[in-house]
Amino acid sequence: MKGEEMDRVLVCDDDKEIVDAIDIYLSREEGIEVLKAYNGKEAVDIIENEDVQLLLIDIMMPEMDGIEATKIIRENHTIPIILLSAKSEEKDKILGLNIGADDYITKPFNAGELVARVKSNLRRYTSLGGQKDENASVITIGGLTINDENKQVFVDDEFVRLTPIEYNILIFLAKNKGQVFSSPQIYEHIWNEKPIDAENTVAVHIRHIREKIEINPREPEYLKVVWGVGYKIEGDL
Repeated sequence: MKGEEMDRVLVCDDDKEIVDAIDIYLSREEGIEVLKAYNGKEAVDIIENEDVQLLLIDIMMPEMDGIEATKIIRENHTIPIILLSAKSEEKDKILGLNIGADDYITKPFNAGELVARVKSNLRRYTSLGGQKDENASVITIGGLTINDENKQVFVDDEFVRLTPIEYNILIFLAKNKGQVFSSPQIYEHIWNEKPIDAENTVAVHIRHIREKIEINPREPEYLKVVWGVGYKIEGDL
């Protein structure tokens, strides 16, 4: 890691043993700097005052839970957010995705899976950090402009802030304009793993993208659904 800037991940859980275990997985094994918080309020304060590239946060916590913390953080930050949840918190996981979480891991989790999810979300976030791509180009579809060199999206010349997951779904569909992709196909391409609850997960992110790029999300101009098949981007060049 010499000469390289270390990624910083904030781990938030009211169970100190879980936080310490994740610290071992990420810092000692992967060389990722870990910051620690034990409730949602602490997590929000750290995000506002520290340079953090990813948040790993438990749903059920005292003072402020992970759902409320995610909602507050999403108002000003696009860093990847991964929820930690028990199997019994299925509704909370969907709610978390609805308000801006990027991914979730179910407890008890496998260390290898956790590390893989963290690293893949960090890669997506890093790709949005202004790194140059020799093959990058600007895609224009009607009033929608995607600059894949600086990872920025504009609608009618107005900047639109997307999370890494949202951006990657949008650019994937835009680069394949007119082609329809099923939820499992999108999930597998974006998350690089076998689909897990693909229909709900992809639908949530599609809705978020529509809310940001469409004048009327209920009658989308760009991001269309083909009922029973999947999603596509269409519009005039």
